[in-house]
Amino acid sequence: MPAKSVANAKGHSAGFMNFIREQGVVGLAVGLAIGTAAGDTVKQLVGAFIDPLVQLIVGSQAGLKAAEFTLKVGDREGVFAWGAFVSSLITLLAVAFVVYAIVHLMKLDKLDKSKDK
Repeated sequence: MPAKSVANAKGHSAGFMNFIREQGVVGLAVGLAIGTAAGDTVKQLVGAFIDPLVQLIVGSQAGLKAAEFTLKVGDREGVFAWGAFVSSLITLLAVAFVVYAIVHLMKLDKLDKSKDK
């Protein structure tokens, strides 16, 4: 390998390592791993505690997901699965609330301060 190619390759690898340090790629990878595990935990929490509460309020969640209405116009018809949307919306709101509660109660929102201050 010519000397210029070796020096160029070392320059690129040093540039790559500098990029990783400056952009916080390692921190991003750690955050992604922790976020994935936290997502699984929140999903289990919602399934174990929030979904049963929803079932107490609205009845069977499977029944809610199956709720729909059909609209006929002439010889055409459209089936609107509104229950599946409402069920998904309830799950979204429950997950958002659980994530907010965990972040707020554990004061995790205080960990991420901007570097300018």
